[in-house]
Amino acid sequence: MGNIVFGNLLWISVQPLIRMFLCVACGFGITKAGLLSAMASIGMGQVIINVTIPSLMFSTIIPSFHSSNMAELGPLVIIALMNMLIGITLSWIIKQLFWVPHRFRYGILMVGGWGNTSDIPISVATSVMAAAPFNGTDDENLAVGYIAVFMLVWSITLFPLGGYRLIIMDYDGPDLDNDRVKERLSTKHSKILSRLTAGFVYLRQIFFFSHSPVRELHTEVGQNSTGEKESPHATSTHENSVTTRHKPPEQEEIGVSTSTNEELPTSPSFTSILPGPALTGEAQKVFTTTTDLPNLPAGHVAVTHVHWFKKFIGLTSRFLRSAMTPPSLSIIFSFTIAIIPPLKALFVAGVPGTHIPSAPDGQPPLAFLMKTSTFIGNASVPMGLIMLGSALARLNVPRNQWSSLPLCAIASCAIGRLVVMPVLGTLICQQFTRIGLIDPSNNVLRFVCILVSGLPTASMLVFLTQVYSGQYIIVFISMTAFTTLTLGILFG
Repeated sequence: MGNIVFGNLLWISVQPLIRMFLCVACGFGITKAGLLSAMASIGMGQVIINVTIPSLMFSTIIPSFHSSNMAELGPLVIIALMNMLIGITLSWIIKQLFWVPHRFRYGILMVGGWGNTSDIPISVATSVMAAAPFNGTDDENLAVGYIAVFMLVWSITLFPLGGYRLIIMDYDGPDLDNDRVKERLSTKHSKILSRLTAGFVYLRQIFFFSHSPVRELHTEVGQNSTGEKESPHATSTHENSVTTRHKPPEQEEIGVSTSTNEELPTSPSFTSILPGPALTGEAQKVFTTTTDLPNLPAGHVAVTHVHWFKKFIGLTSRFLRSAMTPPSLSIIFSFTIAIIPPLKALFVAGVPGTHIPSAPDGQPPLAFLMKTSTFIGNASVPMGLIMLGSALARLNVPRNQWSSLPLCAIASCAIGRLVVMPVLGTLICQQFTRIGLIDPSNNVLRFVCILVSGLPTASMLVFLTQVYSGQYIIVFISMTAFTTLTLGILFG
């Protein structure tokens, strides 16, 4: 591993996971003991969303970002969207291969697309950044600021852009029992297999036709320098005999003919330039009558424009209302303050090019707000992990019902999110580094970009957590290995 011993890398990697799971275990234990009710968990969740997470974002983004490193946000947004698309694609493939309950046919797409971009990555990143080879508090704040971009993309795509509608779509129409769903999937697999078989046979037909002796015979006749011609009867008899002799056996099964006197399919572009037959008077009349469109009145067009304008205004209004959540607003305001030096100097000392009078204690005038935000924000990650443990403690799946669960889909989603996506995320980050989108010397940015690709399903999606909570057990092993390899790539 070059500069760092493998044992040190392993300890740096496993330490944040131990701390994280101790917090989860506390939530699990007090819930099993009856000390944390479901209503108390709901209240704790409201505190996290509306108080602690906004405070954490505010206290970490403002001191970490400035106008010179704002360009790093572009690759973060691109990677966040790519991770989401990759996860949704993997879930869609799993849905085609394995059965999923009818009321979860779209929810499985959320399992792959929306990962836990808050509690787990912040816990791991801050713990790793606190020790060598990173630079302590400065890198901790920078890492949380980078993760905030992923949280913002997560929030905007889930609510303002309508990702939550996947849950609503699951409950459209009547429900189907699991046996019916399995039967439909089996029928679908049979149809796909038959189509693939037919396509393969069709390709063989094309291959045999392109290498048919009939075509060779036509070539030889066309190149005959003596100008001799066979009689039409002899040529026809010879071609029929050759065609029959080389006719593949699969032709009888799918009804494909290779007779040379049949026309081959032509492309639409080629067919469109061929001269067609002249239309008769009656046909021309019908053609003219059916193709002439009535002129729409101007009032109707104006009403249509007003309708679309109102619809656009309504969609924009709903988008803005959905985006006005405390975490999103905190992230947006924090980045705005961070890139405006006079505003940033009100909260943070030592901003170049500014001369803001200090408070009586020698600190910036609004430094007390920054300290308060830091104090409150420090409770965000422990509370979130305790809530995760509480949610896991409420799971109750009797052993006699395990056979009724979509075990193949559950296992495949866990492998996809915790094995396949980290590999793809590492490759994407390395490629972005090679082409210059990511600074090779910015190890904090590279670490965060790789880290967020190997996260389990978002714990905030409660019903998804109940079905796919096994990912949070596997993640202890997968993320330890993943973090070790990432540090090896960065500092090896």
